[in-house]
Amino acid sequence: MDTLTDGTITLARWRPDDLHVLVRTVTGSLDHLGGWLLWATGGYGRAKGAEFLRTQENGAQDYAIRDSCGTVVGGCGLMDRPPGREIGYWLAREHTGRGYATRAAALLIAESWRQGAEFVDIKHDDRNITSGAIPRRLGFARHGEVRAAEPVAPSCSGRTCVWRLTRPGLGVEGPGCVLKSSVRVRYLWKKNAE
Repeated sequence: MDTLTDGTITLARWRPDDLHVLVRTVTGSLDHLGGWLLWATGGYGRAKGAEFLRTQENGAQDYAIRDSCGTVVGGCGLMDRPPGREIGYWLAREHTGRGYATRAAALLIAESWRQGAEFVDIKHDDRNITSGAIPRRLGFARHGEVRAAEPVAPSCSGRTCVWRLTRPGLGVEGPGCVLKSSVRVRYLWKKNAE
């Protein structure tokens, strides 16, 4: 879907005319993002932004996260990992701590289920405690740890935590099968499927 919403935030697919706002949002938080995200190290100008936006033409599922006023507060993406999906997210520094990334992840989980995914993974460096709080908050189970491919961003340890949430109803029992906020995600799934 091109747009997903929960009434507080809206995820809208990135478009070519979003170049200015994308570059402005990222560059305004390079000190915050560059430590964790390799693509945000060494600056982020129009060339990098345009290259990213071109990937949207090839079916990438990347979204701008917009608050209730329409301000772009960050970005998130849904990556195909058959038979599942992987979620990634980032927020501009001034918009952290408001639940936007958790809400965005919940919307992407609902979209993953709508697309028929069997599971959703979230990965983060083990030093990125803030990013790791999101899968925990949404009921994901720790699925393991892998060594990150080199190079890694400056703040990263190179150890990637993998969290997994299994689609309800697949007969898999245990942690990571039912969201703590499952009623909300089911609602979003049905609402956005309409």
